[in-house]
Amino acid sequence: MRFLADSMSSKQKIIIIGSGIIGISVGLALQEVGFHVRIIDEPGSTPKASEGNAGAFAFSDIVPLATPGIMRSAPRWLFDPLGPLSIPPSYAFSIAPWLMKFWRASWSDKFPALLEAQAELMALSRSALDRQAAAHRGEALLRREGQLRLYDTERNFLESASYWSACKEFGISYTLLTSHDEINELQPGLHKRFKYAGYTPDWVNVCDPKLWLRNLYDRFVCGGGFVEHRRARSLSFSSDTVTVRCDDDDLYCDFVVVAAGAWSKSLARTVGDNIPLETERGYNTTFDPGDFDLRTHLTFADHGFVVSKVGESMRVGGAVELGGLNAPPNFERSRILLSKAKQFLPSIDTIGCQEWMGFRPSMPDSLPLIGASPKQSKVVYAFGHGHLGLTQSAATAELVRATILGKPWPISSAPFSAARFMP
Repeated sequence: MRFLADSMSSKQKIIIIGSGIIGISVGLALQEVGFHVRIIDEPGSTPKASEGNAGAFAFSDIVPLATPGIMRSAPRWLFDPLGPLSIPPSYAFSIAPWLMKFWRASWSDKFPALLEAQAELMALSRSALDRQAAAHRGEALLRREGQLRLYDTERNFLESASYWSACKEFGISYTLLTSHDEINELQPGLHKRFKYAGYTPDWVNVCDPKLWLRNLYDRFVCGGGFVEHRRARSLSFSSDTVTVRCDDDDLYCDFVVVAAGAWSKSLARTVGDNIPLETERGYNTTFDPGDFDLRTHLTFADHGFVVSKVGESMRVGGAVELGGLNAPPNFERSRILLSKAKQFLPSIDTIGCQEWMGFRPSMPDSLPLIGASPKQSKVVYAFGHGHLGLTQSAATAELVRATILGKPWPISSAPFSAARFMP
């Protein structure tokens, strides 16, 4: 579907900082209404989380990470260097203010509103993906094979009732399974220890996140968009112009969209916004699984990792390491996940393993920043999606477009505004 060009948009220029899945999706959405769009990104930057992720459009993952009571479990997790949620001891002091906000977001007076906002964004993301896939020939790159969310024990399964209750409240289809035979019908080859699971049929995966990003990138360039390798250092303003100061030159535009993922915090600070953005470091391993037939996305809920199909390969990844941008990767984390996957899927081969680590921009309340800066309306934020950047990319693009055009959102904007962190 093409949108008629707005009378304002046909005359205005926009710079997007960041060429990951959020930046490219925003660029395409703005092209559709006639804006002149240029995307800039650092030369030789670290491989994007947009390319190396598990490839899931996780529309049923509506429950924020900061759930009520999570801090009772957090001390046990945080200081286990190979646990599902960990912090390197050398980074503990730096991240303490973020952790306090994370803890506050888990309180019972905050959590219901965060859950509702996340569910609204996920519902919009589901329909926005359909629009994006139709507009940019993406359907052939999608796998609509559902997801199995697996539990080790009956106790853990029963304790997951609040998750499934939230799915029911917000209209997410699912079926609960209580025997290995039921699970085996959907996914043969799982260890017999798994007798409890939930199946979400509307879960979607992309065949390969790198190919998905490349398809959208090519569509953007073919539509007249420009992508340049430049490092944005700061933003400044006059009455009618935004100046993007780069290492080699200054660029000028009418609006700037900050979609630089985990690197967005320093740019927001030049606008005067102090954003509590932290970095989730995600690990995975991609390999040839031999004859194993992976039929659906697998989430091992008690262990914090997933197994997905990428092309003809299999990818095992997950866990959360809150360790910032500068520490070297700890690939022992990905090896632990791979070891567990080999236990849980006894017949897989692990040939030609390729390890990867990527940076995810994470907010303490699990909601991204989308919308204009409280300090400067010509700066629009689109970052902080955590491990849901791919999932929420098409919806984020539509919301950014509405913001720049001055049009109302189809969902409440307040939960995603940077103003929520201002005194």
